[in-house]
Amino acid sequence: MAMNRVQFQKGLSMSEFLKQYGRVEQCHAALLASRWPEGFVCPHCGETHHSTFIHDGRQHWQCQACRYQTTVTAGTIFQATKLPLTLWFLAMHLLTQAKNNVAALELMRHLGVSWRRPLWLTKPLL
Repeated sequence: MAMNRVQFQKGLSMSEFLKQYGRVEQCHAALLASRWPEGFVCPHCGETHHSTFIHDGRQHWQCQACRYQTTVTAGTIFQATKLPLTLWFLAMHLLTQAKNNVAALELMRHLGVSWRRPLWLTKPLL
């Protein structure tokens, strides 16, 4: 029987994960490098000239051509989150390192967050 290469690929241990993504700044830098690998590009006009500023504890980028302002999380799955990026990164790590599926309630217990049932699941379907 042939060896399943996906099953035996090297994963990231929890200690290695925490070294790389244990602080919000590290997660922010990883997201920044993933979103704009060659530097900031305005999502509105495509220009690269920009300025940055801090507002409410978050870094913002402003395009010098069109004055469009954005953050590294704007337009991503993290856009309206109230949770720190460290929790999101930890959730992604737990989901990708599990051999089998991870239940929402199990993930809730691991992360120490609450899970609300979506409203559309609580209403009876007619």
